[in-house]
Amino acid sequence: MLAHSWQKSSYCQEGDACVHVAASPTGTVHLTESADPTGAILTAQPAAFAALLRTLK
Repeated sequence: MLAHSWQKSSYCQEGDACVHVAASPTGTVHLTESADPTGAILTAQPAAFAALLRTLK
C-alpha cells in the first residue's frame, strides 16, 4: 500500500481530535483521525469530498 502524505486540518488544535487528509495520485481523497491514523481510513472521490466540505461550511 502506498504511504500517504497526511496533512492536519488547519482548524485542529493540539490533541487527538483532529482530521488528517491525504490526496492520492489517482485523485481520491483519504481521511483519518489523529487518535489512530493507521486505523480506519475513509476514501472519497473528489466530488464527494467537495460536497462534504460544502455541507460542513
